[in-house]
Amino acid sequence: MHKTNVAIATISWVRDAQEEKLLRASFSQLATFGIPVFITDGGSNSSFLDFLRTFPQFKILTPTGKGVWAQARTSVLAATETKAPFILYTEPDKLIFFRDFLPDFLSQAPTAESTGVVLASRSATGFATFPAFQRTTETTINACCTEIIGPAVDYTYGPFLMRRELAPYLNLVQEDIGWGWRPYVFGLAHHLGFEVISYEADLACPPDQREDSRAERIYRMKQLTQNIQGLVLSTTVALK
Repeated sequence: MHKTNVAIATISWVRDAQEEKLLRASFSQLATFGIPVFITDGGSNSSFLDFLRTFPQFKILTPTGKGVWAQARTSVLAATETKAPFILYTEPDKLIFFRDFLPDFLSQAPTAESTGVVLASRSATGFATFPAFQRTTETTINACCTEIIGPAVDYTYGPFLMRRELAPYLNLVQEDIGWGWRPYVFGLAHHLGFEVISYEADLACPPDQREDSRAERIYRMKQLTQNIQGLVLSTTVALK
């Protein structure tokens, strides 16, 4: 897939100096691809927003509601305005992915009419580098996605390409499904007859994100429930 076939949708929200340092590096790397990037910010400081505005291909957006679902939906729907046939959604902290894997991910992604979603998926080696409780919850999510969608792959790393035609279905969701919007799109693509394809690589956990904590484990539980909610929702909305 050539980069002219892609628009990027992402989110941002800087909460401390360490996070700002990472996101500045990540967005600087993302800017090198020359692809339009739609960023819905959740309340970052003015200095960081001014930094984002220095990149001419970046468009900074205001969410239509609160939470990650509102941010992601705003960015994805705005990205469709480019008429690019595919939208790459990614979290903004994927510096290693942007630097080391994104060019190959895009070049290997098929552009066939049957392609609905292309997932960036972790190999077993990459998956093993993530915290234990995160692996537990994401193994459950992956198993549920496999039950509904088919391929036994990693659905939970983050970045994925989605066919532009899937974006309007985001407007059918009336509730806040949080991170569940991702498996909602995957399940939706499957039920509409599109292929859900995996690009597997040794995508490792950044060293500074390998610590576990009680707060982190509770957060993963919340993500688990949201992902299951979104996946189940896809089985009903897509069939209407």
